[in-house]
Amino acid sequence: MRFIRRAFIRQIAGAISVPLVGAGPLRASQGEPFAGFDIAPCGKLMPRPSASIAASPLSVGYETLDRRLFDPARTFPYAAQLGVKWARCQTGWARTEKTPGHYDFAWLDEVVDGLRRIGIQPWFNLGYGNRLYTSAADEAAVGWAPVFDEAALKAWKQFAAVIAEHFRSRVRHYEIWNEPNITQFWKPGKPDPALYVRLVRETAAIIRQRVPDAVIIGGALAGIALGYLKECLAAGLAKHVDVVSYHPYREIPEKNYEGDVRSMRQLLAQHNASSLKLWQGECGCPSKKGGAGALAHIDWNETRQAKWLLRRIISDLRMGVELTSYFLIVDLVGYRGSTNWKGLLRGGEYTPKPAYFAYQNLCAIFDAQTRQGGLSVRVEGAEDVEVLTASFSRRGRPMHLYWTPADLTKDKAPRPVRVVPADKLDRPVLLDLLTGRIYQINRLDRLPLADYPLVLASEGTFS
Repeated sequence: MRFIRRAFIRQIAGAISVPLVGAGPLRASQGEPFAGFDIAPCGKLMPRPSASIAASPLSVGYETLDRRLFDPARTFPYAAQLGVKWARCQTGWARTEKTPGHYDFAWLDEVVDGLRRIGIQPWFNLGYGNRLYTSAADEAAVGWAPVFDEAALKAWKQFAAVIAEHFRSRVRHYEIWNEPNITQFWKPGKPDPALYVRLVRETAAIIRQRVPDAVIIGGALAGIALGYLKECLAAGLAKHVDVVSYHPYREIPEKNYEGDVRSMRQLLAQHNASSLKLWQGECGCPSKKGGAGALAHIDWNETRQAKWLLRRIISDLRMGVELTSYFLIVDLVGYRGSTNWKGLLRGGEYTPKPAYFAYQNLCAIFDAQTRQGGLSVRVEGAEDVEVLTASFSRRGRPMHLYWTPADLTKDKAPRPVRVVPADKLDRPVLLDLLTGRIYQINRLDRLPLADYPLVLASEGTFS
């Protein structure tokens, strides 16, 4: 599905005025993914621009602009129609301070103001190093921590003060450093929880002086590093942050995830920090095999990427994670001498992939009007495979998701199952989050079970 940029924007703008459900049901054809099931297409989900959504927990990555790896202006028309309310932005100390004591935020102003104009609130990842003060080999000083030299730490604290003051009326969420638990991002030393907590403590105090209602995010962990987090909490991390963030890259999004999130919450409770929120701050999937970055060695394609995204985001929402961010808005061409293929948009072309539309569908129904609590659903007839479910309430109406967390590199056709919600549904419909198609249901005992979430709800839930 390739579109030139202007044609795509016209298409989305036109779609917003189309009724949600058509005049009557249409019989599924062989071109339908669920041909052979007793369901009939009856409409399509309307996308919702970010500016039309009051609030949601959904975020998209605008990382790496400190290294000029894409043109943010070319992404804004697509981000505007995506429906996310948050964007993670790296601040780029090295790009901002090229002469000691002189700070140029023009590039970051364009990003922040461009996002805010389209209804998306930036949150900052504060980093990285600066060759003026650290011995970094590369211009962006990626991963070079300013804690191994007092002069570097002093300069860092000044940078933190200046950026907090400059953006005090526009940005209040600050994540301190990125993946300090791995050597790649904690140069030139080895990961040190106590030293990281010192960086957080001193940086957070400076930010809060200038932004009294600042939200400080700590951790930014590579993976779910329970041992490292435990040491950080023992060193006092919870006294200085409001949120703990992590980056759970994994081929099968659900694998061990439920247990890992529970273990994180148990750790927080053990350190009297149950009030801290959890943010899934960075996680993405490539759309092809090869290139650079996490999961690049796996045999992906654009459809598999879209399914992975749906499973990743729903897994976070299912576990009650307060914010979840997809990495990232567009492929990174030239990343580490290669391409990172995780973008929602194709690098170079800036055209949307299937993952873009899948995320757009999620954004349309997972805003502040959708909540967890008190609902359940059961799936029968698939006892030989694992089945996951997630239930939500949207404006008081039940919304049930179900899927099998299968290996996405092994394409499987949907299989029939019986879906049994604990509550009564009024004229049930099925939403395919991959395509946005809505289907009229004649029976609940022969619904498709796919390797990505489908949504069972009452007619009118998605209006």
